[in-house]
Amino acid sequence: MTSTSIASSAPSPVEKSAIRKVAVRLVPFVALMFFINYLDRTAIGFAAPNGMNDDLALTAAQYGFASGVFFIGYILLEVPSNLALHKFGARRWLARIMVTWGIVAVLFTWVDSFTQLSWLRFLLGVTEAGFFPGAILFLSLWVPARYRSRVLGLFYIAQPLTSVIGAPLAGWLMTHDGLFFGLDGWRFMFLGVGLPAIVVGVIAWFYLADSPKQAKWLTPAEQEWLTKELATEAKAKGADDEKGGHGLAGLKAAFSSGRVWTLSFIYFGFIYGLYTLAFFLPTIIADFQEQYGVTFGLLEKGLITAIPYIPAAIALYLATKHATKHGVKPGHIAIPALVGAVSIPLALFAGSPTLTVAILAVTACSIFAALPNFWTVPTQFLAGAAAAAGIALINTMGNLAGFAAPYITGWLADLNNGDYKVAFFVVGGFMLLSSVLMVVLSRQQRVAADEQAPVPAGH
Repeated sequence: MTSTSIASSAPSPVEKSAIRKVAVRLVPFVALMFFINYLDRTAIGFAAPNGMNDDLALTAAQYGFASGVFFIGYILLEVPSNLALHKFGARRWLARIMVTWGIVAVLFTWVDSFTQLSWLRFLLGVTEAGFFPGAILFLSLWVPARYRSRVLGLFYIAQPLTSVIGAPLAGWLMTHDGLFFGLDGWRFMFLGVGLPAIVVGVIAWFYLADSPKQAKWLTPAEQEWLTKELATEAKAKGADDEKGGHGLAGLKAAFSSGRVWTLSFIYFGFIYGLYTLAFFLPTIIADFQEQYGVTFGLLEKGLITAIPYIPAAIALYLATKHATKHGVKPGHIAIPALVGAVSIPLALFAGSPTLTVAILAVTACSIFAALPNFWTVPTQFLAGAAAAAGIALINTMGNLAGFAAPYITGWLADLNNGDYKVAFFVVGGFMLLSSVLMVVLSRQQRVAADEQAPVPAGH
């Protein structure tokens, strides 16, 4: 695997100012979009143990299915949506995605049955399709490869912060039972987290720009430098227009790449772990009351749910900082996957709420330390429409894990009378597979590079 590292020569003033402006102007806004996105798709996890499951008479398996069916809708339109973003431009497409998913998210306020819940989750996936890979692609199109680990790390930090901020926020919203037209607290929470998507989506239409050439907040020299650097990288990857890096050719390049498929399975393991935590951590914390005889209020549950994600955000920052300085290495991805594989099954043998949450914090750190660095890998060898299709394909496999993780976890919990130990061993197995595949991919890339290296004279 090629390492992404900052060039040895000192950056010019134009280069430093251009990258700084992109980091300040675009990354926080796209991270805000991601924050709202992740909060809306995981809000069901906060609602489940705080009234929704009881009001809708859901079993653990039904809740798991409703949580996971979101990803089926997402998968159906994932690749087409990302290709549409490449064709029509990120500004229009990301704004369109946000407004439509916001409308669906608000409708959860009035859901009355398992069937309605499942259909709305499916439609939420349909309307959100393409947002995450589109955001990754959008930011990748704004900075040269040597800066992507840093930029994607700043973007990705929105995901653990969603739980750090979003979990207490959801808990606080749910305390307002009956405040708004008599809505139950969990219904009011859905309304409160859905409306911001519509508002920010409208703002995105006017705020974002599709390329450095369209960014009025860059000087002509900064526009020229960014455009030239990005064009040079694209040409080096064989993705310029003359080499057919668009449309069906790009789609074929992504789907026929063994590296893309291997990365897809690696990502599957990480996302299986991520969404098991996202959808079931609030339920596990609620179960502490019965297991250990403790009592938590809604806001307290939200605060406890947030705890593992605080060190996770720090781990994410430190890991991307290290990768930016030294280049993205296989260990930046394989080692966290191994740590997560070991830690997550151990959590449910901890014997106390404090130790359980502490071990799950280690799992969260491992997942978030790896993911931003993972996303620098596809754009090392893909560009143009091939990058759009490749990133979407990898994310599609992650979305399969997003469906499988909550459904299988809920099903295994029902099968074992509410015990999550077996389900968490399954999570550990998938994360272990991710670690092994990353090592295998790295070795294959090293062998291929050695075979292509020129033979020194005299040999």
